[in-house]
Amino acid sequence: MEQNEHPDSPPTLVFANSKGQIQDFPDLYMAGRSGRFLSRPDLEDLIPLPEGSEFFVLPGRKPIGIDKHTGEATLFDANPDAPHEAIQAVAAFMAPAHTAFHSTAYEKNNPDVPPLPLFAYTAIGWHKGRFWVSAFRSDPDIRQEAEGFDYRKIRKKTNRKLNTYKNNRLVQHLGKCCLTYSCPAAKNFFLERFEAPLPTSPVCNANCIGCISLQPSECCPSTQDRITFVPTPGEIAELALSHISKVKKAVVSFGQGCEGEPLLQWKTIGRAISLIRKQTDAGTININSNSSLPEAVAHLIHCGLDSLRVSINSARKEMHQKYYRPSGFSFDDVRESIRVMKDNNKFVSLNYFILPGFTDDPDEFKALCDLLDNSSPDMIQLRNLNMDPDWYFEELDHFPSEPPLGMRVWLNEIRKRFPRLRLGYYNPPLR
Repeated sequence: MEQNEHPDSPPTLVFANSKGQIQDFPDLYMAGRSGRFLSRPDLEDLIPLPEGSEFFVLPGRKPIGIDKHTGEATLFDANPDAPHEAIQAVAAFMAPAHTAFHSTAYEKNNPDVPPLPLFAYTAIGWHKGRFWVSAFRSDPDIRQEAEGFDYRKIRKKTNRKLNTYKNNRLVQHLGKCCLTYSCPAAKNFFLERFEAPLPTSPVCNANCIGCISLQPSECCPSTQDRITFVPTPGEIAELALSHISKVKKAVVSFGQGCEGEPLLQWKTIGRAISLIRKQTDAGTININSNSSLPEAVAHLIHCGLDSLRVSINSARKEMHQKYYRPSGFSFDDVRESIRVMKDNNKFVSLNYFILPGFTDDPDEFKALCDLLDNSSPDMIQLRNLNMDPDWYFEELDHFPSEPPLGMRVWLNEIRKRFPRLRLGYYNPPLR
């Protein structure tokens, strides 16, 4: 599962100059951040920057490196080649199927710097002509590999299918997701492979701090537009059946980044699933959800739902409440939805948002182990939290004095304690 290539010595700090050009500074090692704790990543924590990853320059933030002689975290506040010009910290936004061991290390220029956009910010350094990140490959699945996306092929196939399904609003919506927002799931639908998205809900019963489809105007912008209509059961079934009929081991999933909470449309989704299952037993029907409505989950199981991906930021009720800011449900309802699925022998994944310094906090680790012991999900999907770390810690009032376990220790302990638990990144095919 993990890439085996690691550097032979520590990479050095990288920064952006006043023109936004990325440079390295050989006199400092790269630093990794776990909450408020800073350190030099171990060599085994480092892999080459995955293909398809992106570089982010972090405005209003100066990089922090590690002094080669003392091992202490050191603020890098001036470019020696241009001491009077501004510099900025740099982070990597990694390609899918990779999970961070450390966030990038920086210091704000002042406390009033606006939050960073809703992406994940992984520690990155430079060594022997290559960029390295503090991360690991969390799933061998290639469904969203950059080399698998040929833009000309995608555009051709997308336009062809948009013309074929002119009267299906859901297909037309996914066309925008594909061609405008470059959504990997939408691309795979039009390429007729792997997993197809089925967004359904323009509304939500949570007000997540880090919601990627809806943010207040005074905050950082959302990364994509939310769907504005509820598709009919026929539109949903038509899209799903077109995918299942062409794709071996196909997955179709309700609950996408371009919508609210799909369970709020449980009646529509239930009818759609029934229509699909009347015509085929093939394909995995999955729902990605905040799992707030156990009764709705039970209904969808009856209609033919195969799997549930439960999105949580934390296994602690109070931290879940602070992030999701739920309306009319609690973490107890989430746990009940898991129980309903497992009582019916259905597959459950935890879409567990990973943030170094929070995920591997000892109290959070204990709470997660309790949840795994009591609820017995089948899988954890190791997705990076797409949110400014400072903003997240401030909103959750999470400033522990005890050092984190370290994400590699966390990962090894989860594997050791729960050997039957599947770890990955994507919804797996079950049929």
